[in-house]
Amino acid sequence: MPNTLKSHVGVMFRRENPPELLPQFARHAEFLRLNELWVVEDCFYASGIASAAVALACTDRIHVGLGIVPAVARNPAFTAMEFATLARIYPKRFIPGIGHGVTEWMQQIGAFPKSQLAAISETAEVVRRLLAGENVTFHGEHVHLDNVKLEFPPAHVPPVLLGVRSVKSLMASGRSADGTLLAEQASLAYVRWAQAQIAQGQAAAGRAGAPHVLKVYMYFAVDTDGAAAVARVRPLLGDWLSYGNNAYTAALGIDAELDALRARGADLKQELPEAWVREMSIVGTPAECAASIQRLLDAGAEQVILVPELLGRAGLDAIEQVIHP
Repeated sequence: MPNTLKSHVGVMFRRENPPELLPQFARHAEFLRLNELWVVEDCFYASGIASAAVALACTDRIHVGLGIVPAVARNPAFTAMEFATLARIYPKRFIPGIGHGVTEWMQQIGAFPKSQLAAISETAEVVRRLLAGENVTFHGEHVHLDNVKLEFPPAHVPPVLLGVRSVKSLMASGRSADGTLLAEQASLAYVRWAQAQIAQGQAAAGRAGAPHVLKVYMYFAVDTDGAAAVARVRPLLGDWLSYGNNAYTAALGIDAELDALRARGADLKQELPEAWVREMSIVGTPAECAASIQRLLDAGAEQVILVPELLGRAGLDAIEQVIHP
């Protein structure tokens, strides 16, 4: 893999990894000279903010992304305090992300808002303003702050990304955020479609042409036998798609075929067509994986964050086959 390509590759520390494995994982990711390490916050696994702090503390260079904290799980003033603390202690290395939170989980903890769109838009706006050192008074549909100002705003304000998928949410990211994080399943067609929605949001907010970073999570498996790699990722994608069609499948134009597979009772974890798996993940031989990463970068992604199908050190060893062939 060329050095220019390697500098745009990151890795996710998957939620299924016990948190005590994170220090060693982070240090080895940095040893491999990966550009970014991303931690997650899913109910009810490990804290994203604590995980980001640990990953930053035990490394020196690698950028650490937090993808994502639910907008409704914390008061935005406290979210900004957490982000500012990490950004001050580890300047230019921390990348915070905010999302809606999975509907069922937010309902389960009693945090589901009246409007998910208002909650994420207002949270992103006030967090960005607080990180910039502003004194914020804001009374919206979801967020209410009176005369709030951080005592220790960061000297280098980190970009705030929104982890979103649908039309309205992508437009909200264009209006209110510095960048967007796209979840697993993204195809080239979806990346291009998402960029168009983000651009519309930027234009509506008078921010047309403003810098807006785009990062993409992608399921990943590598093997000297490309078909074997496809077979290992197929169950992961099939599990996602078993919940129904979405913006990812619509952009790829496979909704009708998916409906037909479900109608005949197909097990998507076993029967998802190989072409779809290759479109929606980074799979194959080392050369095929490198080519797939490059195509996403050419389509406008700034960073491709690999989500290994293998857990722990094994996932990093797999990535090394692609970045150090």
